[in-house]
Amino acid sequence: MAHGTHDYVDDPRNRDILININGLLHKREDAKVSVFDSGYILGDGVWEGLRLHDGVVVFLDRHLRRLYEGARAIDMDMELSPSELKGRIYETLDAQGMTDGVHIRLMVTRGIKATPYQDPRITITPPTIVIIPEYKAPLKATTDKGIRLHTAHVRRGYPDVQDPKLNSHSKLNCITACIQAAKAGADEALMLDPHGFVATCNSTHFFIVRRGEVWTSSGNYCLDGITRRNVIEVAQEAGIPVHERDFSLSDVYGAEEAFVTGTFAGLVPVREVDGRVLGDVMAAGEPALPGPMVTRLRELYRARIAAEVAKGRG
Repeated sequence: MAHGTHDYVDDPRNRDILININGLLHKREDAKVSVFDSGYILGDGVWEGLRLHDGVVVFLDRHLRRLYEGARAIDMDMELSPSELKGRIYETLDAQGMTDGVHIRLMVTRGIKATPYQDPRITITPPTIVIIPEYKAPLKATTDKGIRLHTAHVRRGYPDVQDPKLNSHSKLNCITACIQAAKAGADEALMLDPHGFVATCNSTHFFIVRRGEVWTSSGNYCLDGITRRNVIEVAQEAGIPVHERDFSLSDVYGAEEAFVTGTFAGLVPVREVDGRVLGDVMAAGEPALPGPMVTRLRELYRARIAAEVAKGRG
């Protein structure tokens, strides 16, 4: 059965979580937004996925910087300052004693409209800010055995159509790519840019390893992922050659290793792309995962998380 990097271990504690909507805490079954909300009507908003480790939401300042830059790009007044929003996130976590193993979905929409129509000028409330914290651990089967990718026909488009660097609620192109991959029996979709070069996956960022070097896309047609950037930085600091460049599917099929990155599961190995098994294959026909580069980069990334936790909440 196909699975993605966001598959998680079911945790009964999630039945009793409290969700923050515009500063007020609600039980899971009572957490609701208006049908006139811009996010529901049009997907008009920006969002972030966050991770709580040992009482600290790691890389929170980077996430908030991206969130506020996205809000400015779509001319949305956030109302709250970054420090105020940070405080609200921690208040939500502390109110329910959450300290570790928590994934947080932070969503901000333009607000409630007077009538269902796209013009932002008919919005009649401040932005809707929702914070959903859940206890989530990645499935070990996913992180150990890796995922299968299928190259979708859906491309990451030009920024004058819908800028792929914007972390918006409007994700229909990624959803369409994900559906195509699932129908093909894969876990996620690999998406190309308008020129046919590899861009990213539908919900994670993609890397390959060739001759001891780590390659990822140019970044021109994908979100500047926080985990992606951290992995690039820790590799560079360790003296591992890293290249943000254009490369094709031919380069992917001949790679020694491949992996994806994301806030939820960190680094996850890729076992197959378009039916091609990557890297060394064991006697049983299974790829040897995780490979040496993924293992090394995981160690470096975990050390960076530990250093972030040591800084405290700031």
